[in-house]
Amino acid sequence: MVHVSDSIVVSTPVETVFETLDDPETHATISPSITDIRNIKPRDNGGKELTYTYRLAGVPIDGRLVQTAYDPPTQHVFALEEGLTGAITLDLEPTEDGTKITYSAEYAVPGRVIARVIEPMVRWYNERELQSTLENLETLLAEQQQPTAE
Repeated sequence: MVHVSDSIVVSTPVETVFETLDDPETHATISPSITDIRNIKPRDNGGKELTYTYRLAGVPIDGRLVQTAYDPPTQHVFALEEGLTGAITLDLEPTEDGTKITYSAEYAVPGRVIARVIEPMVRWYNERELQSTLENLETLLAEQQQPTAE
């Protein structure tokens, strides 16, 4: 299993961060390797399930994402099914000046032998991907905080 985790503190209220991350299209905007999100359906727990395409080192992987925990305004948890299997957890912690966002992912790369050989490269790639995703989320949230011109 590959495990990556990182945190960032943004000057945006936790409720706004939660709502922003609740929109599946946000993830396509902030995650450079997500190339498509489709078939979005609501779940009884308030979350969503959807299918997506993720490019791992240039190779497209189709998968299914099922939200297993929806806990406003502090947590989103997703199960990765099909292409990649594992879990993504987004923990949101209110701070004095905004929100601490911790993004953790743990998943198996498809194919036993290939996975064993490329796992170190995948971990490095996804650590970079996670940093970019958090930086893009910070930029998006900052842009949302800017007053609109009339």
